[in-house]
Amino acid sequence: MIWTPHATVAVVVEKDDKYLLVEEICHGKTVFNQPAGHVDEGESILNAAIRETMEETGWEVKLDAFIGLYTYKAPSNGITYYRMCFAATAIRKITDQLDTGIISEHWLSYDEVVNLKSQLRSPLVKKCIDDFRDNIRYPLSLIVEP
Repeated sequence: MIWTPHATVAVVVEKDDKYLLVEEICHGKTVFNQPAGHVDEGESILNAAIRETMEETGWEVKLDAFIGLYTYKAPSNGITYYRMCFAATAIRKITDQLDTGIISEHWLSYDEVVNLKSQLRSPLVKKCIDDFRDNIRYPLSLIVEP
């Protein structure tokens, strides 16, 4: 068997002390996640983060900083995911038409996110927000792309 990790992006967007989360269906269960998804072949990592946020929430964002690289092995399928997480600023709501599988986007306070507990898609959802709240930021220039 060939090991094929999955490269994903996630975006923490904070506005008025609330965080932009996506309510979605995953393996038949309703869960909450940051706007996130896979980097498509040939796509830049930064563009993937902006695209996934737009597709899943309808919000145009400006990437501000790199928060970190997180490794997660999903217990449901055994796949290893490398999540590159970014901090972004919400620019404007463009559309209400969201990706298939997305129920809605929500602006939630930190306490509301914490109270979701088992409804979070993975522990990385809260970890990325905690790192954002701890002001962990790296310049976007850390990501080197052609």
